[in-house]
Amino acid sequence: MFTTVLMIEKPLVPVDVEMVTTLHGDEPVTFVVLLQPRGNQDRLLRALDDVALGEFDDAVHEGDIPEGSEALTPAETALAHSLKSLRDAGAKADGRLVDGDPLDVLRTTVAENKADEVIVLTAPHLVEEFFHRDWASRARHKVGVPVLKLFAHND
Repeated sequence: MFTTVLMIEKPLVPVDVEMVTTLHGDEPVTFVVLLQPRGNQDRLLRALDDVALGEFDDAVHEGDIPEGSEALTPAETALAHSLKSLRDAGAKADGRLVDGDPLDVLRTTVAENKADEVIVLTAPHLVEEFFHRDWASRARHKVGVPVLKLFAHND
């Protein structure tokens, strides 16, 4: 049995579920999903990423999306949806919302579950990636297992 900690920012879409559940062929995989609620990242960085990717409408409407404590209910729904999607694909899956420093939660989760790897499934964050401040780059120095970064798909 292979154990993967899957760090996500938004609900998994079918193509992402297929991607992560087929990475190891026929070997059974258990997923521990960590979902980072919106609002624990810098709004300016998200807007810069939107502009860099040519998604001007997203940048203009950045303030319309709930953040902080207002983002908890949508995050709980996203986590439940993602866990159900993984289970429906035949994987074992459990998870929780990140409630603190994401890298500390990630390191603890990897250790507690004796995880074999971490997959960070995220939208492109060009500014953070350029300066190696994205989750995957920072996690590689903290968790002690391989960290794979994949880009999430949109619906």
